[in-house]
Amino acid sequence: MNTILNSQLNIRKGLLFFSLIIMMISCKGDLKTDVTVGVVKNIAELDEAISNAGPGDNIVLANGVWKDVQIKFLGEGTEKAPITLRAETPGKVFIEGVSNLEMSGDYLKVNGLFFRNGHSPTENVIAFRTSKDSVANYSSVSNCVILDFNNLERDQDNLWVQFYGTHNKLDHCYIAGKTNGGPTVRVDLKGNQSIRNYHQIVNNHFGPRPRKGGARGETIQLGSSFTSMSPSNTTIANNLFEECNGEVEIISSKTNFNLIKNNVFYKSEGSVVTRHGNYATIDGNYFIGDGKNKQFGGIRIVNTGHWIINNYFYNIIGENFRSPLAVMNGIPKSPLNRYNQVTDVVVAYNTYVNCKSPWQFGVGTNIAQADVLPKSEIRSARALRTEVVNNIIYNKIGDKNIIIEHDKADGVTFKSNIVNNQGVAFDNPERIGATEFELTKVSENIFLPKLTSEFEIYKGFGFEKITKDLFGNSREDKNSIGAAVQGEFKDPAILDKTKYGADWYSNVVETAVPNVIEVTATNGELETKIAAAKAGDVISLSPGTYNVSKSIVINKIITIQSKDSEKAEIVFTGADNTPVFELNPYGILTIKNVILTGNDKQQAFSNLKENMSNHFGLTVSGCEINNFNYVLKAYKQTFAEEITFKNTAISDCENGIELSEETNDRGDYNTEYLTIDNCQFTNVKQNVIDYYRGGYDESTIGGNLLVTNSTFTNCGAQEKNRILLNHRGIVNVTINKNTFTNNSVQFVSILWGAKNNVASENSFSNSGKIKTEENLVMKLMY
Repeated sequence: MNTILNSQLNIRKGLLFFSLIIMMISCKGDLKTDVTVGVVKNIAELDEAISNAGPGDNIVLANGVWKDVQIKFLGEGTEKAPITLRAETPGKVFIEGVSNLEMSGDYLKVNGLFFRNGHSPTENVIAFRTSKDSVANYSSVSNCVILDFNNLERDQDNLWVQFYGTHNKLDHCYIAGKTNGGPTVRVDLKGNQSIRNYHQIVNNHFGPRPRKGGARGETIQLGSSFTSMSPSNTTIANNLFEECNGEVEIISSKTNFNLIKNNVFYKSEGSVVTRHGNYATIDGNYFIGDGKNKQFGGIRIVNTGHWIINNYFYNIIGENFRSPLAVMNGIPKSPLNRYNQVTDVVVAYNTYVNCKSPWQFGVGTNIAQADVLPKSEIRSARALRTEVVNNIIYNKIGDKNIIIEHDKADGVTFKSNIVNNQGVAFDNPERIGATEFELTKVSENIFLPKLTSEFEIYKGFGFEKITKDLFGNSREDKNSIGAAVQGEFKDPAILDKTKYGADWYSNVVETAVPNVIEVTATNGELETKIAAAKAGDVISLSPGTYNVSKSIVINKIITIQSKDSEKAEIVFTGADNTPVFELNPYGILTIKNVILTGNDKQQAFSNLKENMSNHFGLTVSGCEINNFNYVLKAYKQTFAEEITFKNTAISDCENGIELSEETNDRGDYNTEYLTIDNCQFTNVKQNVIDYYRGGYDESTIGGNLLVTNSTFTNCGAQEKNRILLNHRGIVNVTINKNTFTNNSVQFVSILWGAKNNVASENSFSNSGKIKTEENLVMKLMY
């Protein structure tokens, strides 16, 4: 009997062992985990490692600079045994030059790479596909940095991260500095393999994106106009957006069923916009401004079925497109690439603290421009079946216009909203109940209402699904209006940068004390000293004449100034059509109390004609500029965030300040802010100020010209269009307290009445006049 039992036991053991062998063979991919293929040291070794990699393999890129590499990461991992491509040491593997990364297959992971000092040879820096038909799924890019990885020309649009496939993730990355056209990150839905993708963009730090000077500068774009009816189901969560100023849209949601949750938008000039597509949920986000900059925006609503809940807005004072809550008018029977009517939207449980005119309806209405626009462009369709309920507003200084109706908000229901307006009366009190309450300081940027009494909570259809508040507290046990339920508020440390981005990288830079470098006119060291200076240094010029025979390259932040009250003079003897100061990428020059003299054929300042991969900047103060062909010549595809001339005399020049080469009529322009203050223009023959932005595009709400306290004498004699100050298409223009004498022109300026163009307290003598045209005919961009 024992023999029989032992025999059966041995058979069972044998079957069990055989089963285990079969399982190991069939599941060998899942059991092969964290196997290092080896450290690869060049692209040939990398390509070989990728071609031989299987589930669980770990490909390690050797520390150092990888230049001019086009990585194609293909493979088939498994959920339990992905294939990993990682840095030997995160942050020590530098991808530079003309380089990119493409990936396709399943369960691929990329970790720890640093893209810098270069640009991509293709339309993307990182792409979740290697060809039209080969996409990545269940793959991720983590703990990486992309910094200033710009194409050489601004109009060379590309994307830094482009999603295809499904269930992919971008997480814990730092991405900043994009200056050329195109969204920083885009989710593409072209093809069934990329629809219902459930991508995740989470825990990233989107650092400063400089102003682009036109459209096509979003930080994240979800889909496009022509895939806007497709479901994407993308999640954007727990990210920090810091100074993302590329254009009016920070996030542009153009597909269906996206979730934008628990993000922080810190001093970012733009808004979260449901530009196309439907059924977005925007939940529990922070919008932090400074109470001064009107460019910091909130949420702009277009289309159908969105839920805007549990959001917190602080010191957001933007207007129209950038108001804290902007509900747009749509175009009846709108084409896919324009504006659909807002319908069936819920705006509930939000808190607005010190936000100027926080609710604006009918934004973008342009019925008054019907005589210069085709019927297909007229936004006349007002919001319908929209609920604005259970919200709280607090104003430290009372606001007479809490709600602004650019067009009637008669399709909007207002219930259970309250405001502490410090006793100041406001329009439409039936929509918001005036009451008194104080704020509790949670942190430097978070102040939440402390309600001492209960207020009626509006319970709309589906509201039982709003189960959490701004901080994740339950609304089921106890509930209240506003973004947070009443109770003890714990500081969420929303600006703790260690919570976002790559764990090995920080964008916090300690302020350095600038060096003052003294230069004399006799030693001929001006160019040498400028070249050797560090960013932020000051070049101090002793009195005298400095003869300069070739352009001085400015490729960093630097100040050049006279040492004493007696102004140093720079006499330029360089070649025709070359500048005294050649402004290169990253070149930001401040020049103070200096005389610049030319020979009538050169330029005082200009940038490179090509390869301006990054911005320049110029501030001229207390200077005298004479006998140049151009005072400033900005070439096409170049951009400065700010150009300022102050307390400066400009005389006997053929051309003045020319910023007019962006004639593609795509909404682009050469500088965001052009300021002329207390200057004297004498005998400047043409292009005294020529600042151009072309193309009808309501989302390009930029271009800012300020001309104040200045004199213009004997200027414009050779101006062909007989306009002294040319600023066609610039949206924000102020001409104030100037004197115009003996200028041979018909018009000093033609203002765009439909935009923010104003003139006041100017004096004219034999100099034409300022004219206002309510509507300018402009080329449509779409």
